[in-house]
Amino acid sequence: MNAPAKSLKGLDLKAEIDKLRKERNAVILAHYYQTPDIQDLADFVGDSLDLSAKAAATDADVIAFCGVRFMAEVAKILSPDKTVILPDMNAGCSLEDSCPPEEFAKFRAAHPDHIALTYINCSAAVKAHSDIIVTSSSAEKILAQLPMDQKIIFAPDKNLGAWFNRKTGRDMLLWPGACIVHEAFSETELLKLKAQYPDAPIAAHPECPAFILDHADEVGSTRAILDFALKSDAETIIVATEPHIIHQMQKAAPHKLFIGAPGADGNCNCNMCPYMAMNTMEKLYVALRDMEPRIELDEATRIAAKKPLDRMLEMAGRTVGKGDLGGR
Repeated sequence: MNAPAKSLKGLDLKAEIDKLRKERNAVILAHYYQTPDIQDLADFVGDSLDLSAKAAATDADVIAFCGVRFMAEVAKILSPDKTVILPDMNAGCSLEDSCPPEEFAKFRAAHPDHIALTYINCSAAVKAHSDIIVTSSSAEKILAQLPMDQKIIFAPDKNLGAWFNRKTGRDMLLWPGACIVHEAFSETELLKLKAQYPDAPIAAHPECPAFILDHADEVGSTRAILDFALKSDAETIIVATEPHIIHQMQKAAPHKLFIGAPGADGNCNCNMCPYMAMNTMEKLYVALRDMEPRIELDEATRIAAKKPLDRMLEMAGRTVGKGDLGGR
């Protein structure tokens, strides 16, 4: 049960969250796309899979995942004995929504000679129908280990799949899903911005359409974009992903100017994820107070979803709790 808004008036939410964090023995995770206030109080800020791995390596009893539902599901898959809460259970993902498990199962059945290489941005049920899970940072390494003649379904992100087709020379069969945030960027407005800042490199997430990636100087996961922005000699950098990651850039390199790539009219907030925005400090406080909403997975689904995750970790040469696993 969520408390009425009026009952939270006058509360020092940060202090109350800190108190509950200790009482619950909780670890708070924040994805790069969360608002700055949530990022600043989190124990870990990062990519989705790396966050789940770090939480699994702690002795916390509770994981409060400030992200979207599929991310919290991954935390539960890797930490079945921990309680996983999500501030708002309606915090979904357009990629997850684009790939209903029943439809994906039918699609797989229609292509029995294909293996399913599935992006981590999907439900646990879709993971359970997959052969290998990939992240934007691990996909190329995993593809390099698969025979070129191996037929592959790549789901659910058609833009990410198309990017890896271009990079690897493959012809993967692409599920027609897309991220509403990365689809919102405008090539025309990006070129106008580039004309204003001709020396500014463009760093883009591979969930962007090809017409954005064609102009990028760096294409990579959220972590890769952050690393590029901090290591680049450029004083101004254009960032083509959800703009809340700029908070971490500004904290680490306050002398630089980071500009979010524009949407269709050059000014809209359409490149901000509406699902990530559902999590707020108030909802995080209530979730820790009431220990709900909780992520619950039946054990059969969890085990089936963990198999392709384990395959990815094996092929990527990673183990849970060690190193940067990458993610969205």
